[in-house]
Amino acid sequence: MTEEMKPELNIQEFTSIDVSEFLDNTERLEDTAETGIIVLTPKQKVIVDELSQKIAISVPEKQESFLKRMENLKHLAISIANFPSLLEKATLTADVRTPQDLIESLINTEEDGETSLQLPSKATLGKGFLVAKLHTFSSLTRLAKQINMDEKLIRAFKEETASMMFLLLAEDVYLNLVKDKTLAIDFRRQLATSLLLLWEHRTDQNISDISPVLQSVWKARRSLAPAFGTMMGTSELIMFSFQMDEVWNKFIKSQLAFPEVNQAMEEFLFGISYEQIQKLKLLLREKGIGAIGRDEVSQFLGQTVKTDVSIDYKDFYSQYTVRRDNARARARLNLAGPHRTLEDHFIRFVMEQNREKQNNDRFAK
Repeated sequence: MTEEMKPELNIQEFTSIDVSEFLDNTERLEDTAETGIIVLTPKQKVIVDELSQKIAISVPEKQESFLKRMENLKHLAISIANFPSLLEKATLTADVRTPQDLIESLINTEEDGETSLQLPSKATLGKGFLVAKLHTFSSLTRLAKQINMDEKLIRAFKEETASMMFLLLAEDVYLNLVKDKTLAIDFRRQLATSLLLLWEHRTDQNISDISPVLQSVWKARRSLAPAFGTMMGTSELIMFSFQMDEVWNKFIKSQLAFPEVNQAMEEFLFGISYEQIQKLKLLLREKGIGAIGRDEVSQFLGQTVKTDVSIDYKDFYSQYTVRRDNARARARLNLAGPHRTLEDHFIRFVMEQNREKQNNDRFAK
C-alpha cells in the first residue's frame, strides 16, 4: 500500500478513540455503558425522565415494569460493551487484530451474501441492542399517548424512535458503500471508520443530518399522488424539495440528472421495483393510457403489490430493505436498473459534503 493510500489516522498506533471528538456538544454522552455504548443520549434521557415522573403520578402500577425495562437495556448494553473494543488491539488468539485490520478487511471483502458471520461479534450484538432500544421507545410512545402526555413529548419519542431506525439503515448503507469498488479508496476507509465507531458506541455523527431529511421525504412520498407511468410524481417531489432542507435541495439539483439516481428515486416514490415500473410503462404505452392511480397498479401488473405506506418507521425500513436487496441482486448479476438505493445515494452525498466542509475548515485554519 502506498503512503498516499493510507488513511490520515494510523489506527494501529493508538489504543482507543474518544467518541466525543466525533460528536457535537449537544450530542455528548449522558447515559453510557461502562465501556462506551450509549444507552441514552442527553435528549433521550430528558424525555425518558419526564415520562418516568408522569408514570409515577398517573399510573404508578406501571412504574416497576418501566424501570425494569430501562434497567434491562442498560444491562444489555454493558454486556455487549464488555466484548473486546473494536478501537483497540485484540489478542484473544495467537493473532493480533487491530482496528486497521478490521477496516482493511471490510474494504477488501468479496462476500456477496449474508455477512453476519464475517462481522465482529460486537457489531452483531450491538444491532440487537439497538433493535431492543427501538422497540422500547416505540412502546413508550404508545404509553405516553395512553396517559395523555403533552403532544410535544409524544412527538419527541416518535422522532427518537425514527432516528434509531435510520441508524439501522445507515449501518446497512455504510456496509454497501464500503464494499463498492467504484468509490475512492480513501472515502471507503472513511466509511469503514464510521462503521467501527457506530458499532463501538451505537451512535453516528451523520444521523442528525440524515434522519430529519429522510423523514420529511417519506412524509412527502405518502402525501404525493404519483401518476404511475409518467414522471409526474417525481416532478411533484422535486417541487416539494425546493421548500425542504438545503442539503436535500442540493442533492436533488446535483444528483437527479444521473440515470441511476433517477431510477432509485422512482423506486422510492412509486413503491415498486424498477422492473415493475418498466413493465407498467410498457403496458400503459401499449394500451394508450397516460397514467393510472396507486389503486390500479396491482390490476395492471397482474400481481398484488403494495404501493401505499403508513408513516410507521417499520414500513419505511421494510420498503428500504426490499429496494436494497433488489439493488444488490442487480449489481451482482450486472442487470439494468439501480444498483444502489436512494438512501445509498443520499447518505453518500451527505458524507461527501461533510468531508468537503471539514477539509475547507482545515484549510481555513
